[in-house]
Amino acid sequence: MAVTLRLKRFGRLNHPTFRVVATDPRFPRDGRIIEALGYYLPMMPRAQEQVKLNAERIQYWLSVGAKPSDTVGQMIEKAGMKVPVTKKAEREKSKGKPAAFVAPKKKVRRPRAERRAAKVKRDAEPKKKK
Repeated sequence: MAVTLRLKRFGRLNHPTFRVVATDPRFPRDGRIIEALGYYLPMMPRAQEQVKLNAERIQYWLSVGAKPSDTVGQMIEKAGMKVPVTKKAEREKSKGKPAAFVAPKKKVRRPRAERRAAKVKRDAEPKKKK
């Protein structure tokens, strides 16, 4: 099961609060969660109280392969934790040259006279009994 670390929105209109949660990426933003890992209060006037993260649990989830969203990744880095960077697999270039193009053989129907002759020949043969 893939796990994502992302924000879940709470709070009233024009006064958002967010929880940092571990969740399955198939669930909606405010849907079911696996574990709450901290909070983010963007409207808080004191900057040191805006973000609180449970560093131990976040490190655990990152160690088992959870992928943080962009915003949560930035918050984790600001908190002094290291976010693992996944490298994209590089495509290996083919060493062989492609085969020359050969057009498929065109299906040509036998002339009507040949088809009639074959049918007459088949009808003239005695039928085999099983």
